[in-house]
Amino acid sequence: MKIAITGAGGLFGYGLAQVLGGRHHVIPLGRAEADITNAAQVRACLETALPEVVIHSAAIRDLDISEADPAEAFLVNVHGTRNVVEAAQSIGAAVAYISTDSVFDGQREQPYVESDVAIPPTVYGRTKLRGEQITARMPRYWIFRVSVLFGPGKTNMVDNVLNAISLGREYVAPSDQTGNATYTLDAAHTIGEVIESGRCGTYHVANQGGVSRLDLARRAAEIAGFDMSKVVGKPSAELGRLAPRPKRSVMLMRALEKGGFALPRPWPEALDAYIRSRPPA
Repeated sequence: MKIAITGAGGLFGYGLAQVLGGRHHVIPLGRAEADITNAAQVRACLETALPEVVIHSAAIRDLDISEADPAEAFLVNVHGTRNVVEAAQSIGAAVAYISTDSVFDGQREQPYVESDVAIPPTVYGRTKLRGEQITARMPRYWIFRVSVLFGPGKTNMVDNVLNAISLGREYVAPSDQTGNATYTLDAAHTIGEVIESGRCGTYHVANQGGVSRLDLARRAAEIAGFDMSKVVGKPSAELGRLAPRPKRSVMLMRALEKGGFALPRPWPEALDAYIRSRPPA
């Protein structure tokens, strides 16, 4: 299968290209090849490449950047998605859209399933939800919602934790945010299986089990052999962030289960695998 991946220079795009490139013809597209805010460039790129599937991973993912500049967030995350979807539709390609748990408000105790109503409280979440809606107009599409990412290819939260402690500094993590954690290579493997099956729809994809950002950071320090006390927890309200964070955004992977797909391994196992795969400092 020929698969184009937008945002291939990003954390998740890198993981997708690494995993899917082993069994498909992958066309990695960075901003230089396809600036998603340029409709003509995106169309020309896809008309030349002629992929069967476009995995749309490119986005502004930072909640605070999006909150500070809503116009730019809508340009990239909404209009950029529309450009990718329309170009893919013009060549008869399917689209797999990488979305987020931030489409949910994070205010309830129960985990979210794919069919739950999405009411995003942030600019970022609203732009990603609009991207989902645009993608869902396609005859063939997938929407994959992921949570906090870690993996090779680009600095991520886990790297930030370990880098800070290795330099003798404390790492401050929110003590009141619970969700999922997503190892990019595991998620890419699952996404590949779902796309290969042809079973379109909306899927939650993350490593199994809910975890607070604080516990994730502390476990990362423990696995790396660092002093866990260097990870300090504080309420989100004290961290000076512009965009509100969901208190609880744990997602269940009901669609994967119903489809008969194997769920990604539990997050502690995935975190251990990632940390042990990192090159020595």
